[in-house]
Amino acid sequence: MIWTNDPTRLMLVASLAMSYALVCLAPYLRTRRKHLAAQRAKAEAAANPGWIVAYASQTGNAEELAEQTLATLRLAGIPAQLSELSALQAEDLQRAERILFLVSTYGEGDAPDGAAAFAGRLMTKGLALPQLHYAVLALGDRAYAQFCGFGRALDAWLQEQGAQSLFPRVEVNRSSAEAIGAWRQQLSHLAGTSDAPDWGAPAFAPWRLAARVLLNPGSAGAPVYHLELEPQDGVLPAWESGDLVQAAAPSDPERAREYSIASIPADGRVHLLVRLHTHADGSHGAASGWLTQQAGIGQTVQLRLRQHRRFRLEDNLQRPLILIGNGSGIAGLRGHLKARAAAGRARNWLLFGERNEAHDYHYREELATWQLHGKLENLDMVFSRDQPQRRYVQDRLAEQADEVRAWVAAGAAIYVCGSLDGMAAGVDAALAAALGRDALDQLAVVGRYRRDVY
Repeated sequence: MIWTNDPTRLMLVASLAMSYALVCLAPYLRTRRKHLAAQRAKAEAAANPGWIVAYASQTGNAEELAEQTLATLRLAGIPAQLSELSALQAEDLQRAERILFLVSTYGEGDAPDGAAAFAGRLMTKGLALPQLHYAVLALGDRAYAQFCGFGRALDAWLQEQGAQSLFPRVEVNRSSAEAIGAWRQQLSHLAGTSDAPDWGAPAFAPWRLAARVLLNPGSAGAPVYHLELEPQDGVLPAWESGDLVQAAAPSDPERAREYSIASIPADGRVHLLVRLHTHADGSHGAASGWLTQQAGIGQTVQLRLRQHRRFRLEDNLQRPLILIGNGSGIAGLRGHLKARAAAGRARNWLLFGERNEAHDYHYREELATWQLHGKLENLDMVFSRDQPQRRYVQDRLAEQADEVRAWVAAGAAIYVCGSLDGMAAGVDAALAAALGRDALDQLAVVGRYRRDVY
């Protein structure tokens, strides 16, 4: 007890105690400062929202261009925020002074999934927007009659509400570099900067065609091939299930064809499922003909990988998953099933449609193995031509409405991959009948209903 009366020792103890208290308090203070800073930023954004860059994307192109647009504005010192179109409310439009809209078109003039809620909630009524200055970048494909249909409809609606266009609508046909360059030039004028970041897409790289197998010999439908490719330099790039590749055929390198990746990096190769397209005159599609008929095993194929964020698992990796599709759409769903199996997530339900079981049951053994080992809880295969009355995957989905509701109530996410004509609309209608249209739209808004349809 003698040492307790020593002033030096007492000061040392007090100093140590104070130091310990500061160490314990420091994390709290840091968290508190961050919280207060976030509150101030939110208040400042509400008072002065700056510019809004709003995007509506189906396969990710509009979102990628929106991010590049945002980077250009911020480089010029312009405060701006990024938002998916469906997240914008009426008050956001009425408060904002400048919004740049980058939107794709789904099918024949429809709003893409990322804009459906916005179109239904706001574009069906009047909304005075005299203070708003805006611009529209519309993405589309001239192969469709309603080229850039949604972008044109959005532009017209904004004008009807009294909004003022900063410059004429820019329309992009199949990622045209010239049209995107025109948008970038207009943006640079608005932002007052000429040193915007490079907007060029990544270059194509040589890949070796390592394997090709015809999956449906004797099918009533067009031939479907399983392809495996390896990077020529031996360095496998990173990707996630749901991502895409673009393949450039030597005969038409300017019109790259997109395919869902049917594998994960752990497989060591990019797997694709390619259906041979044949024109009325008997000629083959440039990309599908090259990949399935002309390129020899070991030959070089020009590819580049592209993120497809709207179809990635992301937070849904931990959820139960309902996977729905048809035809070559099994490719994107197979990638997800592989990722789920690797992560140890077992609550997976696949509903899939094709023509005949005898010829069109793609990856039958693999699916059976997953089911046997508990990695595929439910498997519903629907073959449209195996009975006198045609049955499709949407019919089976309607019959399973109670089960769908139970899975969604348990937190399930829904992914749809396959043909736009027939299947996608039929599945959407069946899901809306089972869950309610408003509930299905809300699932899309929060990322639990995702589609990759073509």
